[in-house]
Amino acid sequence: MAVRRLHTEQPEGFAFSKANLAWAKKEIGKYPKGRQASAVISLLWRAQEQEGWVTEPAIRVVADMLDMPYIRVLEVATFYTMFHLAPVGRKAHVQVCGTTPCMLRGAEDLVAVCKRRIAEQPHEVSADGDFSWEEVECLGACVNAPMVQIFSDTYEDLTPKTFEAVLDAFASGDQPQPGPQVERMSSAPEGEWTTLVELPQKAQDSKPRKAQAASDKDETEHPPPDSPKARKQRKARPKENDKPESEAARTPGKAQGATKPAKRKAKAADTPKNGKKGT
Repeated sequence: MAVRRLHTEQPEGFAFSKANLAWAKKEIGKYPKGRQASAVISLLWRAQEQEGWVTEPAIRVVADMLDMPYIRVLEVATFYTMFHLAPVGRKAHVQVCGTTPCMLRGAEDLVAVCKRRIAEQPHEVSADGDFSWEEVECLGACVNAPMVQIFSDTYEDLTPKTFEAVLDAFASGDQPQPGPQVERMSSAPEGEWTTLVELPQKAQDSKPRKAQAASDKDETEHPPPDSPKARKQRKARPKENDKPESEAARTPGKAQGATKPAKRKAKAADTPKNGKKGT
């Protein structure tokens, strides 16, 4: 990226409008004492929206409001290409993405349109003062390459023809529709749907009758676990502890246990009280 410098011609001063000053104070108040510098990007952006570009007097005013050295605010303004450091077109300032995906998809053709319609060199304002342009780094819409950003909106999937149509709309004072300039939504694939073209209910209704009947029968005999019918069936099942007495009496283990007290009584009767066995 080329070195970014302040414009050689600067206004004498800068002051936020009354509404913007109130907004700036509220923005600074969002941060704890000693951390006001966190609002520097927000304040620079509001200054650019008010003046059209970031001037040196605006940088000094923002630095004083945030108690920051001038050089620190200058570093922020010159680092981010979102800040315009020179006067720009009144109707549109075009930022053409020039990184790899956009370049492979035709960004050079968009630059050629800018040179022909606006100015030969970037950062130059057109003769009527309405347009300007520059080449910037990635604008974050690689899947929609090539694309440009005009002020806060992006225009994607451009060709030289559709890009010229966007510029014509701005020239006439209209606001063209941002986003993809082809028949697709956001970053979805271009063209008609090839999957999920049928709603689930329609897919259910399209089952063959025999398959549907078999499915219904299976649900009747084996209902889902959480269905009312399944819960009713579980309640109707006998529990393991609820065995009838006759069954318990027939159990071998229990029958043997019942005869042990009788054997002990018989043995006690045969034994004399003095503890000696009879002869």
